[in-house]
Amino acid sequence: MAITDLQKKAAQAIVNIFETGRPQGNYGSVTLLAGDTGHLTYGRSQTTLASGSLYLLIQQYCDAPGAYYASELRPYLPGLANRDFSLDNDASFRSLLHAAGDDPVMHDTQDRFFDREYWSPCVSTAASMGIQGALGTSVIYDSFIQGAFRIIRDLTNVDHGLASAIGEQAWIAAYVAERRNWLATNRNTLLQRTVYRMDAFTRLMSDGKWDLALPLTVLGQTIDEGVLSATPLRAAAHPPDERVLVVATPLMRGPDVLAVQQALEQAGFTISDHSGYGPDTAAAVKQFQAQHGLAVDGAVGPATRAALGL
Repeated sequence: MAITDLQKKAAQAIVNIFETGRPQGNYGSVTLLAGDTGHLTYGRSQTTLASGSLYLLIQQYCDAPGAYYASELRPYLPGLANRDFSLDNDASFRSLLHAAGDDPVMHDTQDRFFDREYWSPCVSTAASMGIQGALGTSVIYDSFIQGAFRIIRDLTNVDHGLASAIGEQAWIAAYVAERRNWLATNRNTLLQRTVYRMDAFTRLMSDGKWDLALPLTVLGQTIDEGVLSATPLRAAAHPPDERVLVVATPLMRGPDVLAVQQALEQAGFTISDHSGYGPDTAAAVKQFQAQHGLAVDGAVGPATRAALGL
């Protein structure tokens, strides 16, 4: 039986709660835990610097039409591609990621990314094993997101038999027990702390929620149709003139350009041309960005604007 769209949303909401504490996820979540082999982690579900998935996500965002922070994030792509772990502690980069989480384009990019990279492969793998139910698919999806699915799958098959032999529900229950033990005894103490994921699935199985019939309670949070259908309120608090300043034809002009030029002059830079945001101003911006550890691209976006005190 095919997973319905509502069951898919419920399954993803469960994992979102595990990952960010919110059924709809936290698109701007930026985390770095000491000892985490994934290093910097970002978004609704795990995209990590070490795995290269963070690079793929940010590249796709930068290429998406209308991405508000594309010009500021694009200079970081080479470092992301090379898994430069110095980005873990790059305050400007982390601030940009957090801010980009409010961009509807980032929401759409992440939704498509996680569907393509995790959900679709999960459903195909589950079906090939004879796992077609909503809760069983959710368990496998959670492992695709957190990692090490194949390790626990093989342990379960050896110790308990294939799903086709013992039945889907029995196999999923055995898999959850195997995974909980593997997490609890793992040498990585961070993984030991994530046994709550398997405990939550165990409670859902005990409650007979194999079809993920709503409402669901996961880690104290309720998942119902209202939660799954809600659209986050995106009310822009930025003034309409708070645009990203770049060298363009014709030159950008206005109070925001003048404010940047004045801030640069107060910081000790000389601006010889006040006719607009031209090459002279952009050159001063690049010097300022280099001095403050920002992406050196000559564009004034939120991170550079904040460093200028604007």
